[in-house]
Amino acid sequence: MALASDILIGLIAALHLYFFYFESFAWDTIGRKTFKQIPKDVFPHTKVMAANQGLYNFFLAGGLIWSLLITDFAWANYVAIFFLGCVLTAGIFGGLSASKKIFWIQAFPALVALILVHLK
Repeated sequence: MALASDILIGLIAALHLYFFYFESFAWDTIGRKTFKQIPKDVFPHTKVMAANQGLYNFFLAGGLIWSLLITDFAWANYVAIFFLGCVLTAGIFGGLSASKKIFWIQAFPALVALILVHLK
């Protein structure tokens, strides 16, 4: 279970690094393709907001990566649980407020990872 949870945590971290990239640096290109329901003329006006949101995703990725680098088993689990809980909370909120797709892309993998961390 330890290897499976570490792999999933790594994948979730990579996903949040991707979110950071496109929200912070590619909002006008990848952001438009991702959020097709938003009118195209809105993107230039929301670049700063998206970059701020991207920074939060960078923090989540950083915390998850940090949890993989900690050598103390208990401490690594506590850090992983905290950051996975943050990802889960954000994914549930996004799923309820913006798009159900967010739940499946963000919250569900975090929930599975949390279960795997607890089974280590």
